[in-house]
Amino acid sequence: MIGKRHTKPHLPEKICAACARPFAWRKKWARDWESVKTCSERCKAVLRRR
Repeated sequence: MIGKRHTKPHLPEKICAACARPFAWRKKWARDWESVKTCSERCKAVLRRR
């Protein structure tokens, strides 16, 4: 098994509105994926300060 590793299937991605980095879908965002704009709480706080 050298060289083989488990990889997740392709998950949807978005670009963070605060830091402009890509982030992937998470299970906790399943219900409101359409409204998710930031990759983290820190980025969400940055948007609120602007």
